[in-house]
Amino acid sequence: MKISRRKLLAIATAGAALPRVAAANPATEITWDDLIPPGVPYSEIIGEGVMDEVNDIWLPVFDGNATKLNPALDGAYIKMPGFIIPIEQTAAGVTSFILVPYVGACIHTPPPPPNQLVFVNAFTPWPSDNLWDAVWVTGRMQHEVQMTEVAQTGYVLEAEFMEIYVW
Repeated sequence: MKISRRKLLAIATAGAALPRVAAANPATEITWDDLIPPGVPYSEIIGEGVMDEVNDIWLPVFDGNATKLNPALDGAYIKMPGFIIPIEQTAAGVTSFILVPYVGACIHTPPPPPNQLVFVNAFTPWPSDNLWDAVWVTGRMQHEVQMTEVAQTGYVLEAEFMEIYVW
């Protein structure tokens, strides 16, 4: 089948006129509830705990539901809000951190369960003077249960883009 020059030019022009944004794969906006696998109620991921009298801190004890992760998020390109608990910092800003659902999680209170904590590696350091602000983090999410000096996390997010969360 032969295509005329005129038809080929028309097709090429139409293709060039399409917005480039339509070709991009936008991030799926998620909430903290989305980190819990379907069918597991939030009330079943919160554990009991014990008081460490020597260090005067509460040590949560989680059951198996606390480390259950949502299979749909492994490899997903997502955007989610949260607060920053710095792990690694340079003069340019925070390069890795734990994204938490509320201010003070892991520091002033017992840490949330692992499936409510996201370890973030930032491609671009986040400025240290914005640590108390809520942020949007966009990037590729992976399942990876790991222990940090602050808490056990269930997910790892490679942050391609970050911005202040506007209420």
